[in-house]
Amino acid sequence: MMKKLVVITGASSGFGMALAKLFNQDGYPLLLLARRVERLEALNLSNTICRKVDVTDREAFQKAIDDAEQQYGETDLLINSAGVMLLGDIETQNPDEWQKMLDVNVMGVLNGMRAVMPQMKKRQGGTIMNVDSLAGIEPFEHHAVYCASKYAVMGLSETARQQMAPYNVRVMRILPGAVNTELLSHTTSDQIKNDYVAGNKAAGMGTITADDIAKSIKFAYELPQGVNLREIQIADTKQVL
Repeated sequence: MMKKLVVITGASSGFGMALAKLFNQDGYPLLLLARRVERLEALNLSNTICRKVDVTDREAFQKAIDDAEQQYGETDLLINSAGVMLLGDIETQNPDEWQKMLDVNVMGVLNGMRAVMPQMKKRQGGTIMNVDSLAGIEPFEHHAVYCASKYAVMGLSETARQQMAPYNVRVMRILPGAVNTELLSHTTSDQIKNDYVAGNKAAGMGTITADDIAKSIKFAYELPQGVNLREIQIADTKQVL
């Protein structure tokens, strides 16, 4: 029996790529979305559709899902993993970076949820997993707008969960702490990046990986539909905040 369709955004690196590999290994058909589609295609995964999609493009996002559902059936799990973290201070950071974070981290999540919620509601089943962050519940230095975007994900996810609960649709959030992915590399300030890495090293952190996040998401998803792990906080044991 064919397993149900899993849609993963931001699948070209980090959590998204780890998720793609893990779900593929267990036989799930996949729709992988990213701007760097060549990275997706290089994975050479079976039963997988790879699409070059910017999650801020609502129409392209919707079309990719519609096309995949024609081949594999309705989406049972959407993982909104695409995100950007551009650390900086409000008074000095380029406002274009603020906008990029808000567009990808908030509007991208909204676009994904909007694409799958109607059919999940109609058939009374399905799961949406939004990749949030500990920065969505805890302020951190140099994280002002990133925190704002992730606090937004908390609010919209919880509101959507309440809306969809009567229809047996799960909305979950996973809140990773500091994990070694390429996310930090997008920050333009070398000083902030160096301080971030040095701080984690001084604390003895560096154990948790993208694979750990992927395994946690898959575990939550594969629980019975009537069980909803609404919020999963996961971080290096040595991370204090």
